Formats: sequence, structure tokens, C-alpha cells
Amino acid sequence: QVQLVESGGGLVQAGGSLRLSCAASGRTFSSYAMGWFRQAPGKEREFVANIRWNGASTYYADSVKGRFTISRDNAKNTVYLQMNSLKPEDTAVYYCAAGGTLGMNPRVYNYWGQGTQVTVSS
Repeated sequence: QVQLVESGGGLVQAGGSLRLSCAASGRTFSSYAMGWFRQAPGKEREFVANIRWNGASTYYADSVKGRFTISRDNAKNTVYLQMNSLKPEDTAVYYCAAGGTLGMNPRVYNYWGQGTQVTVSS
């Protein structure tokens, strides 16, 4: 069992930066692939980025490639999402997720955090 808690969301102007953190409980964190997803009002949850259990591979949605960076610190049981050059269309609730398989489909992730709101003003 893994419990995930996101933090770091907030209100930022377009062009600004935020760093999201996702702290995990449980001794098996380092064995899980981790992903970040987001959901804007009236839209489906969409993939943002993910990272392999050992950090060796990362993948990004085209919409955030070059602006967002996912990383993890297994010693701290934490995964991060550094978001730069934020745009109003990045406004959403951001969720972290843990799963046994590295993928872009939310269904492959077994555990989810409660989400943190990111609002980007124009």
C-alpha cells in the first residue's frame, strides 16, 4: 500500500514557475513507476509526465515537453515536477500516481494522491 500527498501548487503568473512535490509513504516506493497527471474543469484527466522506478527513463506529454521536468528521490520517497514557463492552459488539478508499470494511461497506476491546484493567470 502506498499513500501519496502532493504539495506545491498555487497561483502563478504566466511565464512563472512552480515545483510540485509528491511524498509517498511505504517502504516500496522505490519499486514503483511514478506519474503526474492533471485535470482541468470539464476535461478528462490527462498524462503529464512519468518516471521509471530508478529514474532511468522519463516521458512527457508534448504539451509540456521542454518546460516541465520530472524527477525522484527514492531516499526521500518523493517525486517532483518542476514546471517552468507556465501557461494559462496549464491550469488544472495536478495528481501524482504510483504504479507497477510505466505508462501514460491512468489505468496502469494503482495509487493516487488527492491532487494540488495549479492556477496560471494571464
